Amino acid sequence: MKPINEVRSVMTPLNRKNVDTDQIISKEFLKRIERTGFGKYLFHHWRFNADGTENTDFVLNDPRFANSTILVAHENFGCGSSREHAPWSILDYGFQVVIAPSFADIFYNNCFKNGILPVRLTLAEIETLLSKGLETPQVLEVDLEKQIVKDEEGKTYSFDIDPYYKQMLLNGWDEIALTFQYEEQIAQYEKAHA
Repeated sequence: MKPINEVRSVMTPLNRKNVDTDQIISKEFLKRIERTGFGKYLFHHWRFNADGTENTDFVLNDPRFANSTILVAHENFGCGSSREHAPWSILDYGFQVVIAPSFADIFYNNCFKNGILPVRLTLAEIETLLSKGLETPQVLEVDLEKQIVKDEEGKTYSFDIDPYYKQMLLNGWDEIALTFQYEEQIAQYEKAHA
């Protein structure tokens, strides 16, 4: 995984509540065996009309938010089934950070395991960010080390994160890479118990 510390980007304001994993990545796109290539299917049924043309009213199709790496959404983001394809599609699309007032537990944990920083802010803070972001594009700075989000006006929003997950993201470790940090001790144990 790629380490994450400071991410600066225009935010993509997804002003929708209860975005479930089937909306994030619809079931018909789950047949791939790779972990990559899912970004083009992110929010597919919102991004595209039934005839395959772009839905110009959907925020991801707004050129003002092109190349954004920060997604700001409403409460209960990632609810629904536990498909790991949801964070895969978010990351493959280019988002490194998802900010919301609340997340479904399985989705939240899958974000960390796949190199995405999920940030919880208060509902009032999210509504402020979404309101500003929908009015005019807003650049946010997310600092994982300091655990803050800063807007263009210099206002900062603090967030909590489990120290274990923080270290994993700062170092770009998944659970396998974390295990390799103890490779010498594992080898000693295996040698002693051969």
